[in-house]
Amino acid sequence: MSDAIKHECGIALIRLKKPLTYYKEKYGTAFYGVNKMYLMMEKQHNRGQDGAGFASIKLDMAPGQRYISRQRSTEQQPIQDIFAQINGRINEVMTANPDRKDDVDWQKSNVPYLGEVLLGHVRYGTFGKNSVESVHPFLRQNNWMHRNLIVAGNFNMTNVSTLFNKLVSLGQHPKEHADTITVMEKIGHFLDDEVAKLYKKLKKEGYNKQQASPQIAERLKVEKILKRASKDWDGGYAMVGLLGHGDAFVLRDPAGIRPAYYYEDDEVAVVASERPVIQTAFNVPFEEVKELDPGKALIVKKNGELSIKRVLEPLTRKACSFERIYFSRGSDAEIYKERKLLGRLLMPEVLKSIDHDTKNTVFSFIPNTAETSFYGLVEAAQDELNKQKGQEILEAKGTLDQTGLERILSRKLRTEKIAIKDAKLRTFITEDSSRDDLVAHVYDVTYGVVKPEDKLVIIDDSIVRGTTLKKSIIKMMARLNPKKIIVVSSAPQIRYPDCYGIDMAKLEDFIAFRAAIALLKEKGNDAIISEVYEKCKAQVDLKDKEVQNFVKEIYAPFTDQEISSKISELLSDETVKPEVEIIYQTVENLHKACPKNLGDWYFTGDYPTNGGNRVVNRAFINYMEGNSARAY
Repeated sequence: MSDAIKHECGIALIRLKKPLTYYKEKYGTAFYGVNKMYLMMEKQHNRGQDGAGFASIKLDMAPGQRYISRQRSTEQQPIQDIFAQINGRINEVMTANPDRKDDVDWQKSNVPYLGEVLLGHVRYGTFGKNSVESVHPFLRQNNWMHRNLIVAGNFNMTNVSTLFNKLVSLGQHPKEHADTITVMEKIGHFLDDEVAKLYKKLKKEGYNKQQASPQIAERLKVEKILKRASKDWDGGYAMVGLLGHGDAFVLRDPAGIRPAYYYEDDEVAVVASERPVIQTAFNVPFEEVKELDPGKALIVKKNGELSIKRVLEPLTRKACSFERIYFSRGSDAEIYKERKLLGRLLMPEVLKSIDHDTKNTVFSFIPNTAETSFYGLVEAAQDELNKQKGQEILEAKGTLDQTGLERILSRKLRTEKIAIKDAKLRTFITEDSSRDDLVAHVYDVTYGVVKPEDKLVIIDDSIVRGTTLKKSIIKMMARLNPKKIIVVSSAPQIRYPDCYGIDMAKLEDFIAFRAAIALLKEKGNDAIISEVYEKCKAQVDLKDKEVQNFVKEIYAPFTDQEISSKISELLSDETVKPEVEIIYQTVENLHKACPKNLGDWYFTGDYPTNGGNRVVNRAFINYMEGNSARAY
C-alpha cells in the first residue's frame, strides 16, 4: 500500500491441555507453549509494530507462589525484545540450577513464564501515546485468585465516554478514559460481583473461605459475566481475557467486524486473529481451523473444557473487508484467491483506459502487498491478449504462413517490476520544500523498460490520502516518460472514517473526500456543505440509534467516475507531463470478490453499529470547525 495506514492488532491464545511433563516427553521441552506463542506472535507481526505483550498463568500453584507473569515492550523489534527478556530470565534460573534441567515440576514452581495458559498480543496503536503502559495485555490484580483479570484485544469502541460514565455510576474511579481500561474495568466489575455472589451461596452451603475457592473456579459462569459487561459496548472487537485461576475467553463483536479463529485437539486449544497463523504454528489443515461466530465467546475452563457460548445477539455480519484487501497475511487460501479476484475484476475498466492496446502497455504494482492483486490483473490481461491473438489468426483466413503465425503467438504481456521501495528515508530536514524532495524519493523506478508510446498500469491495494502517490510514485513514474499513467486501486474509494480499529479518523485525510468538496465548490454547491454541517450539529444530543450519516450527502451529487476524475487531477500537477488516470474498484465487485467480508462502511458510509454514524458526523463537525481532534 502506497499510503500506509494503521494495521489491526493481533491476538494469540494458547491453552495447554496436558501437564507440562507431557510436552517435555513428547516435544523435548516443557517450554513448548512459550515457543509456540513466540511463533504465533511473529506470524502476526504484520498486524502490529508499535508494541507487543505476553502473559502466562500457572495452574494450581500453592499460596505464596507466583502464578502470573507478564512482559511488554515498545522496542523497535518488540516481539524479539519480549522473548529475549523471557529467555534471559529462564536461562538465569536454569544456569543456577543445572541439575534441574529435566525436573519439570521444579521448573514450573521456580521458572517464570512457564504456564499452561498463555496470551500474546501485537499492537498497532490507534489512540494514545505509544508508551509501554498502553501496550496489552492489561492486568487487574487482586488477592483473590479468581478476581485477577488479564485482558488484551483487537478493538476500538465508539462510545468510550458512555462506558466511562457508567463505570463512574457504578461507584468506580477509572484511572484513564481509554477504551481498553473502561472495557477491562467493566468486565472486572461484573467478575467481582459474580465471585461475591458465588461465595455467599457457597457459605450458605457450609463451605469456609478456603474451601470455597476451588468451588468458585468450577462454578463461575464466564459467559454470564461477559453478557453483563458487554451489554453497552459499541464497536468492533475480538477480546481475550484470562482469569487468575485459569479460565480463558475470547469474545467477538456481534457484527463480526474483527476476526478470530480457533483450533482444538487433545493437546491444545488455540485462538488467533488469522487462520494461517494457527495452520503454520501447529501444522494443521485449513478445514480444522474454525472461525468464531459473531457475538459468541469461546471459553476454556480451568479443567480444559472448551465451549462456545452465545453472549450477544448477532447483527448483520459486516466482517472488515480491509482484512481481505490488506491487513491479513496473503498466505490464507481464501484471502489469496480473493485478492487475485480483486485484481481480475478491475480489468474491464483498465482495458477501456488503454483502448485494449495490450501491445503498448506495461503492467506493474506497488510493492509489496498489491502483488497478489497484480497476479489477478495480469491473468485477466493475458486472457485479453489470447483473445486478440485468436481474433487476429481467424481474420487471416488461411493466408497466415508459419512466420506470421509465430509472430502472433510470440506476443507476450509486458509485466515489469517498475516501482521499487527504498529503505525508509529519514526526513531529517525540517524545511518543507527539502522534506518534500526527500519524500519524493521513497520509491524509485526501473529505467529502460517503458517506451514513449506506452501506457503504464500500476496497481495499488488502496488509495487513502494519495500523498505518497502525488509526492513520490506518480512523479517517479513520470520520469519514465510514458504516454499515460494509470493507477488502479483494488479497493473502492475510501470516503468515511473507520472507528473500529483502523487509524482512519479524519475526513480531510481522504483524497476522495477532498475531491468531493472540491467538486461541490467548483459547481457552486457550497450550500450543501453548510447544510450537512447543520444537520450533523443537530444530532449531537440524540441517542446513537437516532443518529443518521448525513455526510453521505457530500458525495450524493456525483458519480464514482466524477470523483475518480477529480482525484486524478488532485494527484497530478504541472510537473507531471503524462496523462494520469485513477481507476477504483467498485463496491459491487469488492463484495463479489470477498463475499464473507461485507464490511464496507469506509467506502459506503453504512456503519454496522449505531456509534459509527455518530463518529462520522463528529468527524465532519471537526473538519468544518478546524478541530484536529479524533472523532472517537
